Amino acid sequence: MAEAKIISERRTSVDDVFDYLQRQIATLKLKPGDRISEAEIAAQFGISRQPVRDAFSRLANQDLLLIRPQRATEVRRFSSRAIEKARFIRAAIEKEVLIRAATYCDAEGADQLRKQLSDQQLAVAQSDHEAFGRLDYEFHKTLCQIARADYAFDVILEEKAKIDRLCMLGHDKEQRLPVLLADHRAVAEAVITCDPTVAVEAGMIHLSRLDETLERIKASNANYFEQTSP
Repeated sequence: MAEAKIISERRTSVDDVFDYLQRQIATLKLKPGDRISEAEIAAQFGISRQPVRDAFSRLANQDLLLIRPQRATEVRRFSSRAIEKARFIRAAIEKEVLIRAATYCDAEGADQLRKQLSDQQLAVAQSDHEAFGRLDYEFHKTLCQIARADYAFDVILEEKAKIDRLCMLGHDKEQRLPVLLADHRAVAEAVITCDPTVAVEAGMIHLSRLDETLERIKASNANYFEQTSP
């Protein structure tokens, strides 16, 4: 029993460090290329280095940290190839989700979508980017539930997390929120009216918003991207 308690406490420490660093990276408090020390994080949390090492490993598996033997661990820079891959996977999954959501949407699903759009409208009116970000996740999760494919959200969540910090670098947040809300309205309306073709078209337009952001950030913050071989 005592051994089980120790293991449980250790997992809690790993989770605490992982969640903290993930937030720091996602919000760009830790920027691409920043160095990070196991010893410093362990001292900050008042724990041994092993839980920190385990948390680092989990973050590396999410492509958020770059761990190299005998060299400093650093926040992973953006990979154009990884971004392209994440976008490809997400587009493939979301196409199927939107087709199924438009097929299965009922009155309860329609009410959920309308309520979420109302909440998003309030976040936009208040320029609350953090709240809108949370609502964005809920919106896509609800679409998966309406599609009777809640498991698809696990894939979307994983791929979305890989590029969300990229969006944080955008210098047009005030302009982006109304555009994203309009995209969500178009998607929701097509799903509610059971029109899978329009739902997919609106969904793909929504995903394409990343392309402009990516090119702009590449031009202004080239050092945040991994260098590719000529």
